Amino acid sequence: MFKKNLTVKVILFLVFSDILETFTQFCFKKGALSQSGIDIKMFSGIFNFLLGVFSSWFLWLGLLSVVLTFVIWSTVLSKIDLSVAVPIASFSYILIALVSIIFLQEKISLLRWSGIFFILIGVIFVSLSSKERQDSLK
Repeated sequence: MFKKNLTVKVILFLVFSDILETFTQFCFKKGALSQSGIDIKMFSGIFNFLLGVFSSWFLWLGLLSVVLTFVIWSTVLSKIDLSVAVPIASFSYILIALVSIIFLQEKISLLRWSGIFFILIGVIFVSLSSKERQDSLK
């Protein structure tokens, strides 16, 4: 394989991809919440729920965001190793938790924050190992 560098441009693409992924999840959640009063125990309830969700502009914004994320993610993967890109992209876990608190008034437990912290530590280790690998290839 050829040498793949983790450049500032690639990092910015990864950050933008994380932001779009967070936006996607937020839109899907808002679209689903718009139909939270529908009982889905019977087939007709599921049909009504899906009909309502598909009529939500949040769903369509989320789907557009998925397409944009795909384009950016494909670009990132053409520039760096998958084993580096995926851990760095897990910053979306932090962003999603923050968006959930701010915009959806969700509560995040200390245990969940601890898990997010460990993910962040792992991202730092993966990033450092990527830099170490690049230095050894020079």
